[in-house]
Amino acid sequence: MTALRVDVVILAGAISAGIHGALAPEHFDEGTGAGAGFVVAAVVPAALALALTLRPTSRLLVGSAAAVFAALIGSYALAVTSGVPVLHPEVEPVNGLALFTKVVEAAGLAAAASLLRRRGTGVLSPEPKGT
Repeated sequence: MTALRVDVVILAGAISAGIHGALAPEHFDEGTGAGAGFVVAAVVPAALALALTLRPTSRLLVGSAAAVFAALIGSYALAVTSGVPVLHPEVEPVNGLALFTKVVEAAGLAAAASLLRRRGTGVLSPEPKGT
């Protein structure tokens, strides 16, 4: 079950990165701040997905992914309610692709949080096998 949750975190990061990367050029048309924000929102989850593929037992990486997903969800909430100062000051209309992306990120956040709830050292240990 631990491996499945790590896979969910990796997949959520990859999907989020791909969507943000695909939308970056469109957001550069709105302004440099918005475009740069989308580039960061593509690069950081992609890097975490790659790093977790290489080190799936790293609590630091899982915690970082959880923080990034929470930040992406929070920034979208700001974007559709009041705008994001400096990066995207105009209020963004809600759309289906954005909502899909937030659902994917929420699934990644939930999977990461469930992994972090497990007690232990800095390494996620696999769950014991049933008898």
